[in-house]
Amino acid sequence: MKCIILAAGYATRLYPLTENYPKPLLKVGDKCILDWLIDDIAEYIDEFVVISNHKYAEHFKHWAEQKPQRITVVDDGTENNAERLGAVRDIQLAVERLGIQDDCLVMAGDNVLDFSLAHFIRFAETAEGPCVMCHPENRRSALQKTAVVTVDDKNRITSFEEKPPEPKGNLAVPPFYFYRASDLHRIPEALAAGCGFDAPGSFAAWLSARTHMYAYAMPGKRFDIGDIQSYQKVQAEYRGIQR
Repeated sequence: MKCIILAAGYATRLYPLTENYPKPLLKVGDKCILDWLIDDIAEYIDEFVVISNHKYAEHFKHWAEQKPQRITVVDDGTENNAERLGAVRDIQLAVERLGIQDDCLVMAGDNVLDFSLAHFIRFAETAEGPCVMCHPENRRSALQKTAVVTVDDKNRITSFEEKPPEPKGNLAVPPFYFYRASDLHRIPEALAAGCGFDAPGSFAAWLSARTHMYAYAMPGKRFDIGDIQSYQKVQAEYRGIQR
């Protein structure tokens, strides 16, 4: 299994911290965000693929050189926020450029967890289709800014919407996905059909209408680092957590 990490954003809301430095390499406790994610699941992953923009690619390459895991950095060629390809097209770029034929864990590179992703990987390995994680979210305003699913009693997704104005349920989907190789090769089909390309959940939503997809209940807390305040909060709350 490979792991594709979405790290091509420009994190403008974290300026000046990220004006010349990528958000996924910011420190939380004694490690950077990517270290927390990668070290947690290294035994399950054959290769980590970090998708970067051109502005930050050298930072990621230098970081990767210090890691014992097999890490490939893909530069998507963009140099500013206005040029960004969007998460779905970045995934497509990595799959096509590297000729990926493996099942993949796909995740954003700017989240910190207080639980191990190994639980999700084991769930996905036994599921009969692609998978996402989900967690209860009762704030309507928050549901309108994320992907939202409903599920049946077998954890199979029955509806999947990206940023719905009228959410059908309260299960929010963070940016962690498991795709079979055959799923990833449907991205060109999805884009040609009008699938959104900026939010990573757009492809999952499109795919869920065409194949059985399953949801795993997130067993802990996710720290989403979007601005200075959330970064300061995760630094304070995450200190000392053991998984």
